[in-house]
Amino acid sequence: MSKTTTDAMVYGIHAVRSALQRNSGSISEVWMQDGAGRGRLGDLQAEIEAAGVPVCFKARTALDQIVGDARHQGVLALIEQRSAPKVAEADLPDFIEGLAVPPLLLVLDGIQDPHNLGACLRTADGAGVHLVITPKDNAVGITPVVRKVASGAAETVPLVQVTNLARTLRALQDMGVWLVGADASPESASIYDTDLSGPIALVMGAEGRGLRQKTRGLCDFLVEIPMAGSVSSLNVSVATGVLLYEAVRQRTFRGGS
Repeated sequence: MSKTTTDAMVYGIHAVRSALQRNSGSISEVWMQDGAGRGRLGDLQAEIEAAGVPVCFKARTALDQIVGDARHQGVLALIEQRSAPKVAEADLPDFIEGLAVPPLLLVLDGIQDPHNLGACLRTADGAGVHLVITPKDNAVGITPVVRKVASGAAETVPLVQVTNLARTLRALQDMGVWLVGADASPESASIYDTDLSGPIALVMGAEGRGLRQKTRGLCDFLVEIPMAGSVSSLNVSVATGVLLYEAVRQRTFRGGS
């Protein structure tokens, strides 16, 4: 097996199958645990071998040592190119101008849990988000856990990591993009009463603390998800899904995309 760098691995049955279906030529080798030729692993093994990808069988303990505490489900693939599509910070104006429809962007203000980032990327892919923006500092990057949870979306959703999020947000406003911040506060409007069909960047805050005060102050609108039960808020990745798909619904019926 080639050099096993953490940013070149994908593991878990669904994540490996997604990589195989998307671009089997990018997989240089797959490790499977001994005795894997039954059930779901057996089905996956047949798909891998049919695609002509080399399979190497190892003891489960060998896979455990590579991925640590993560749940690999008995399979690990080494991918030759695993970088998410990136847009240079300086190229943002050209990227926005080049879109044929009003931009639908997702800004993640300091997400630190790789499971949340992976889930947000997966939802962004499904919702047709044009670009995800994250800060370089105090936020999780693309890790093997992110890739596994994203189930392939980490390789399909364009991503830009910026050095100064406030400056980037102002630049987006200069490009005609409205900043819609998710914030449960008295001045926030319901997402169902807010027009999300135009050029927008949905701005989501970090786990627990929500939007930072500076980021919140830059938003053109603040919105919230009406909560009918006893809990006051949703997990950031769940909230991102609700907000994005409300935007998709509006854009579909109002001809925004």
